[in-house]
Amino acid sequence: MLCAYGFAQNALVEHPADAPDAVLKKSVWLDLVEPSFEEEKRVEEALGFDIPTRGELEEIEASSRLYQEDGATFMTANLIRRGEEDRPESSAVTFIIKGGQLITIRYHHPQAFPQYVKQAMRQASGSDAWSVFISLIEAVVDRAADHLERVGQIVDDTSRQVFSTSFIRKAEPARRKRKPKNLEALLGKVGEEGDFTSKMRESLVSISRMMAFAQAVVDNQPNGKPRREALARIKIVQRDILSLTDHSTFLSGKISFLLDAVLGMISIEQNNIIKIFTVASVAFLPPTLVASAYGMNFKAMPELDWAWGYPYAIILMVASAVVPILYFKRKGWF
Repeated sequence: MLCAYGFAQNALVEHPADAPDAVLKKSVWLDLVEPSFEEEKRVEEALGFDIPTRGELEEIEASSRLYQEDGATFMTANLIRRGEEDRPESSAVTFIIKGGQLITIRYHHPQAFPQYVKQAMRQASGSDAWSVFISLIEAVVDRAADHLERVGQIVDDTSRQVFSTSFIRKAEPARRKRKPKNLEALLGKVGEEGDFTSKMRESLVSISRMMAFAQAVVDNQPNGKPRREALARIKIVQRDILSLTDHSTFLSGKISFLLDAVLGMISIEQNNIIKIFTVASVAFLPPTLVASAYGMNFKAMPELDWAWGYPYAIILMVASAVVPILYFKRKGWF
């Protein structure tokens, strides 16, 4: 899909999809979303230079995604979004600036792009290619902040579930039954947020490298108000990225701690299960001893000739089982 945008009265305007090539040449921003071969060729013929295909983007090494060629500036960064079932999706997005035009090539749908379009159609913060580029990155960074804020909320909710006390206030009875925690689900949730945070950190690092390269390119442009404004906005974006990177590092540490806590809780639950079996086996040892004693084939056993011998043995075995259980329960071991 090919979307062409221009500016009118300081607001972004979208051109029709079947606009002629002359409109493409005058457009400030061309957004290629999963472009077909025909769309790529049309843009190349209209602008007069080759644009990288999806295969070429995948083959480009991370260290070679920022370069200038034939008067055009090529910048590629990994942008992240939440896909189906809230799973993180990371994909490379290429920004090309040549003359007064910006071309973006992407094969997934970060929410920052439609968010910027919706805002810029009301009032844009600039009408040249570099202003659009910086505005897009600002929207991406804002979206990243929202993602990290959501991760923080999920981690806090999970932490409350993991560390919620199983005891009752002193004014209430000593114990009550509680619904067991689904530790496996909590472990999966912690793992998902940890994966998302790590991918977000990688995305922020790639965006930071791209903005440093963009700053160097803008710094070499002729001195003027547009250059000064662009440099000032780039510095603000870089500070925002740095703060988000620090926050993602904090969240990663918190997630690691929470992951260890959930694994510890699982070990405690397993130990409790083993403790139940241990206490049960210990409680039934005395009845086994009684049954073994009266199962011996000795001739001189007084209880053999006693009319109440059998009920006596049964009551003795039951009592020898109940007394240890009551004792363990009183001690809180069971």
